[in-house]
Amino acid sequence: MKTVKQLLQGKPGGLFTIGPDARVLEALRLMAEKNVGALPVVENGELAGIVSERDYARKVILHGKSSHDTPVREIMTEGAICVQPGNTIEECMALMTDRHIRHLPVIENSKLLGILSIGDLVKETIAEQQLTIKQLESYIHS
Repeated sequence: MKTVKQLLQGKPGGLFTIGPDARVLEALRLMAEKNVGALPVVENGELAGIVSERDYARKVILHGKSSHDTPVREIMTEGAICVQPGNTIEECMALMTDRHIRHLPVIENSKLLGILSIGDLVKETIAEQQLTIKQLESYIHS
């Protein structure tokens, strides 16, 4: 099974972050533009938390707050659960399942390297299963 490092290397796009003092509306626009469901919140070069569409729905809309006036720091999840490049996809899936989370920042030596979504992990798992099936079929037919 692949490691987080290997998965990040094959992930297109790049790393998109937001600052804690940015307004929630700015975070929502960036998430929509980049087609992502969460953004790492970076302050002074370090991960301060993570903000997701779920945070918006539960902490802004349901509380009658304004996305124009509310800073990201008010709704972000602090102390985000993170993984390291050496973790396996299987370990990440287990962590996400156990902790009921959908996004994992990847940290190495206090540096944010990327972020993985549950979709990234499921896509990779399916690709690995399809490869295994093809290899078995090839073996059976040879």
